[in-house]
Amino acid sequence: MNHSHALQIPIPDRRAAGQALVPMLDAYRGRADTIVLALPRGGVPVAYEIACALELRLDLLTVRKLGLPYHDELAMGAIASGGVRVLNRDVLAMHDIDEATLDAVAQRELLELQRRERVYRGDHPMPELCSQQVILVDDGLATGATMRAAVQAVRNRGAARIVIAVPVAPSDTIAELREEVDEVICPFAPEFFTAIGRWYVDFSQVSDQAVMRLLQHAWQRKLPSVS
Repeated sequence: MNHSHALQIPIPDRRAAGQALVPMLDAYRGRADTIVLALPRGGVPVAYEIACALELRLDLLTVRKLGLPYHDELAMGAIASGGVRVLNRDVLAMHDIDEATLDAVAQRELLELQRRERVYRGDHPMPELCSQQVILVDDGLATGATMRAAVQAVRNRGAARIVIAVPVAPSDTIAELREEVDEVICPFAPEFFTAIGRWYVDFSQVSDQAVMRLLQHAWQRKLPSVS
């Protein structure tokens, strides 16, 4: 089932990841009822390649992972814009996290989420998702908590069809997400995962500036008009 299309492993960088996903999303090319939503920051360069190649609108869906207080990489859950919160119940139980601890982390992450929304979006309006096909893009998934929050957020905003497109994710995370959305596109789903960065040559942080630059480029493009 692993069609590697043009996905090299290890993946050279996020741009290459986006380019490898393009042929797998060709059915959506130039469709006025379809929008690509990137999960910032790492998902933005991936989504930018997809949106440009397929002549689709690009926008953001800001999501923040709720990391364990003493082990930030492990997600207790995630929040997304629009007041969405999803929890990893098993992680909470296993690490005996109480409500107050969870709320403190959620509160801190909400501030960062709002900061990013302001910085990235400026006065650019939130996209209308009602009866749209939404392609959610990230640079990879681990537990899938942030993507589940993203799915919930776009569902709340009335998306007609939800597609997840990521270059790499653990096979069990993919299996879980397939239950929740219309389509999952993931060319590489290793059994033994560890961390997303392990599958990339260049997995350096994406800066706020890079996010803003790519968005501005995407927002200034002339897209094919709706006939």
